[in-house]
Amino acid sequence: MLNQCRDDFPTLQNEAAPAYLDNACVTLKPQSVIDAITGYYTTTPGCGGRSVHRYGTVVSKAVNDARVKLGAFINAERADEVIFTRNATHSINQVAHGLAWERGDVVLTSDREHNSNLVPWLQLEQERGVDHHVVKSHDDNSFDLEAFERACEDAGPRLKMVAMSHVGNLDGVEIPIAEVAKIAHDYDALVAVDGAQSTPHMNVDVQALDIDFLSFSIHKMCGPSGMGGLWGRYELLDGLRTIQSGGQTVTHSTYTEATWAPPPSKFEGGLGNFSGMIATGAAVDYLSALDMNEVHEHEIRLNRIMTKGVNDLPGMKIIGPEDPSKRGGICSILLEHLPAHEVALLLDEVAGVMVRSGQHCVHSWFADRNIPEGSLRASAYLYNTEEDVRCFVDTLSEIAHTLG
Repeated sequence: MLNQCRDDFPTLQNEAAPAYLDNACVTLKPQSVIDAITGYYTTTPGCGGRSVHRYGTVVSKAVNDARVKLGAFINAERADEVIFTRNATHSINQVAHGLAWERGDVVLTSDREHNSNLVPWLQLEQERGVDHHVVKSHDDNSFDLEAFERACEDAGPRLKMVAMSHVGNLDGVEIPIAEVAKIAHDYDALVAVDGAQSTPHMNVDVQALDIDFLSFSIHKMCGPSGMGGLWGRYELLDGLRTIQSGGQTVTHSTYTEATWAPPPSKFEGGLGNFSGMIATGAAVDYLSALDMNEVHEHEIRLNRIMTKGVNDLPGMKIIGPEDPSKRGGICSILLEHLPAHEVALLLDEVAGVMVRSGQHCVHSWFADRNIPEGSLRASAYLYNTEEDVRCFVDTLSEIAHTLG
């Protein structure tokens, strides 16, 4: 089925179609998602959740349908546990700044977190006296479960939150979240997962993982830009303070007080991105028609080709475990003698290969190792082909031998 997916993406339907390998940043959009966005603006460009005329009614139903589909995709217990946000960053900040904190509460993260799952906790440390502790990974960036257990034991009753990426955008390495959650819950801590790099690429079941919050970006799962999602257990969401109060977040207000609306409305203040929400439903429809296990295995197959090719090149080292199956579809490369940004530009100009260069918003990991140049990151997705990744490897090899 994946062999036919490429035909669904308009930007890939011409002779000059790129080898687009920047999917860890943002994915391409299928025609069905584009049509959903266009349909809102050209057919029923009304306001959902407020207006009762025909446009408003159609939009309200479409938004609710999208929420139900998204909840089913991650196996939420109920659809009103799903909140539409701008992106995973917004979702994580809602959790971080929506909880009640006491000075000395401990938050644990890994040492490979995207700034979205690091900076909010640093901000709480600076402003609220929360203690942020980092769990170091093994030398190959795989998760050190024993170090995590020691960190939980050291924090003891002060441990309030474990916030970790399910899959790292730096290297594609997966953290065993179900095991992490079991240990964290033994200390009565909450577990908030950054699922930006897992939700689009594999089966993510919030019940099976037994977590408390999941943040993710719709724009990384074939959906529109400016859309993200937050899932949380309903009883936790019900007690969470909103960071976006205003229209739709209350059921009643006077000059002196307001009565909060129940989730999800409490967290979706202001006029919504209705085209984005409706197109989210189309994106979830698209992914739900696929076997996400097959998507994951497809990405690993492509990474094996990239890994084999890069390993033969001098002055290059892949970040993370040697085995590509431990890195999903991400191949992030440290270049010993070449500037990553210039190589990325050359890949695009010479062969139409699009990758990411820099520190990938994981500045802390690079700063800890004094690697200011960052890395070159190629990341595959369901519509990529062997031809794409071979073109990447061949062109990178040509650049290395010409400039190295």
